[in-house]
Amino acid sequence: MDHSGIPFKDIKYVLLDMDGTILDKYFDDYFWEHLLPEKYAELKKITFGRAKEELLAKYKTHEGTLNWTDIDFWSREVDLDIPALKEQIRHLIEVHPHVEDFLKVLRRHKKKVFLVTNAHYKVLDLKFKKTELGRYFDAAITSFEIGYPKERVEFWEKAQGLLGFDKEKTLFIDDTKAVLKTARQFGIRYILYKSYSSSRADKGSSDEFGHLEDFGELLKVDW
Repeated sequence: MDHSGIPFKDIKYVLLDMDGTILDKYFDDYFWEHLLPEKYAELKKITFGRAKEELLAKYKTHEGTLNWTDIDFWSREVDLDIPALKEQIRHLIEVHPHVEDFLKVLRRHKKKVFLVTNAHYKVLDLKFKKTELGRYFDAAITSFEIGYPKERVEFWEKAQGLLGFDKEKTLFIDDTKAVLKTARQFGIRYILYKSYSSSRADKGSSDEFGHLEDFGELLKVDW
């Protein structure tokens, strides 16, 4: 945990990423690394290993673009119904520990809370229905609505226009360092790296950003 130097009482706006930050990324990792290669192997009549190799190459080509999390794009790309497959494993969608308590604290202290995600709006709908977290957010925006992924400064310019947050009084939490770098470049003053994105993976590390392992840490600060 390292969030020293953040004056939480002065924070008026909290921007939160979804997958890996407030939700366990295991759902997404399992889908893209296990379920989809399995179904793709069946469709193409190839081995699981070959299917995974082909898909990983496709993922790499589109990483950091709008296609990366566009499930309609991937449905066309792999000739499988991605939304239907995600629905099949919706039981794996889980909220990280203490997230709901943290969101309740923010509401109680009248902070403006926004979800900013690269996830497709269909995935956002699926996850909000499963977790019921939508009620805690003043607004949620996706990169598809904006027209740019969060790795691009243009995303943040448009997001600020839509949400009206003050960069100097905003805290942003995300589990992707490339996104945090862009947000910092845009001028968001307070940034935290969520170092545990998946319950089944090792903790990430960063010397560049203050980091947060568990949202329980932010229940103890003076808001």
